[in-house]
Amino acid sequence: MSTSTHVFVPPPGVAAPDAIPGRAGKREWIALVVLMLPVLLVAVDNTVLAFATPAISLAFNTSGTTLLWIIDSYPLVLAGLLVAMGSFGDRFGRRRLLIIGAIGFAIFSIAAAFSPTAEHLVASRVGLGVFGAMLMPSTLSLLRNIFTDRNQRRLAIAIWASGFSAGAAMGPLVGGALLEHFWWGSVFLLAVPVLVLMLTLTPALVPESKDPNPGRVDYASIVLSVSTMLPIVFAIKNFAKGDSATVTVAAVVIGLTAGTLFVRRQLGRSNPMLDVRLFTVRAFTGAVLVNLLAIFSLVGFIYFVSQHLQLVLGLSPLSAGLILVPGLVMTIIAGLGVVPIVRRVPPRIVVPVALLLSAAAYAFVAVTGQGGSASILLVAFMLLGVGVGASETVSNDLILATVPAEKAGAASAVSETAYEVGSVFGTALLGSVLLASYQRNLVLPAGLSPEQATTATETLGGAVNIAAELPADGGSQLLDSAFHAFDSGVILTSGIGAALMVFASGLALWSLRRA
Repeated sequence: MSTSTHVFVPPPGVAAPDAIPGRAGKREWIALVVLMLPVLLVAVDNTVLAFATPAISLAFNTSGTTLLWIIDSYPLVLAGLLVAMGSFGDRFGRRRLLIIGAIGFAIFSIAAAFSPTAEHLVASRVGLGVFGAMLMPSTLSLLRNIFTDRNQRRLAIAIWASGFSAGAAMGPLVGGALLEHFWWGSVFLLAVPVLVLMLTLTPALVPESKDPNPGRVDYASIVLSVSTMLPIVFAIKNFAKGDSATVTVAAVVIGLTAGTLFVRRQLGRSNPMLDVRLFTVRAFTGAVLVNLLAIFSLVGFIYFVSQHLQLVLGLSPLSAGLILVPGLVMTIIAGLGVVPIVRRVPPRIVVPVALLLSAAAYAFVAVTGQGGSASILLVAFMLLGVGVGASETVSNDLILATVPAEKAGAASAVSETAYEVGSVFGTALLGSVLLASYQRNLVLPAGLSPEQATTATETLGGAVNIAAELPADGGSQLLDSAFHAFDSGVILTSGIGAALMVFASGLALWSLRRA
């Protein structure tokens, strides 16, 4: 039996050696901790901004669409470039790409923190997306190189995957704590000390690795992948805002055309940037969609809850973040606790049940959403945390387990891309529907100037700003109407979220029946 598969069992009372050939020792597990830093950082960055959104809205008086672009520009670019950056890492060195990504991410984090305008902040978020895309594929590829023992590698990848859900759920708490004492830009500066620590430890603990026979960098596929996502997200925002239907349709056509060309190009290449043939495996496709929809539900929920807790209920950022702590804890517990369960209960049952819990969370908010209390949102987020934690753990495992071993790298890239696409559409779709409902239901008091009316209509934060400028009666009337309009949008988006989660549960039941 080869050394890599032999399991060493020491005699009673004798400690196992620190290192067994083919098995990772202390140094490798410390390297795992180092590689978890960018995973947590990128995941936190996806949701930490949600709690800074009210403060940014108040600071810049942004339009609703601009506010959504501030949030979406980062995960949109990140998702579009993940697979491409994986190819660059294979060719030029994964550790090298990780270090370059960390340096760039730190620079653009500082630029975002001190942005003088909303447009500058959007541009900085685009830069964060570019360099964030260098961090993620490198971490998983390096883990596969560090942990050569199959069982140890499985545990390492499970820990790596849990960083996504934990980081996304930690975002609101970290953001709330920072915003309690500092300005909104502090949520971006959080990344800098973490990246400095990572840059200090990575050269000493993480070995370099690269593909000895890499394929050529496919620049055309990179352009096509970005050209697929950007127009479709733009179309969703444009449609929700009620702008030109012609522009919306044109954007959809451009996105779908680019997507079709991307798929055809991958099928025609011997060494594709993304192996789209993986999607012929039904369980793989189902697991990817579950991954996407679980994150969709988490990010979309946090987007409107953060604004309701702070702007409608008047909680401080830290108090609002603490409301979501039980849900964060449940996400982690469910993600770890589902592992022994899924050994006895098949994924085709575990995953649909988990997604139904997410649906129940949205339904609970839809029923009680008008003027919903903090306790209602706390319970709803706990339900959502259980659903997301369990479904994410099982779906990530299935994504790797349902494809041949030699395809694991490509499967991992698909998993990461699904995560970011879900993050984009969580705010793009639910956020746009919420904005449209708010604008439709808002009743403005008499006497507002055209500029005041425009600002109050764009976002809830804008209405709060304008209310402070008005006499007491007019300000109170505007706030009452704005809060009612916002919560009406929350009820609508929660109903849509519940329906999508029920659909996802049915999809999982069908696609995972043989997994």
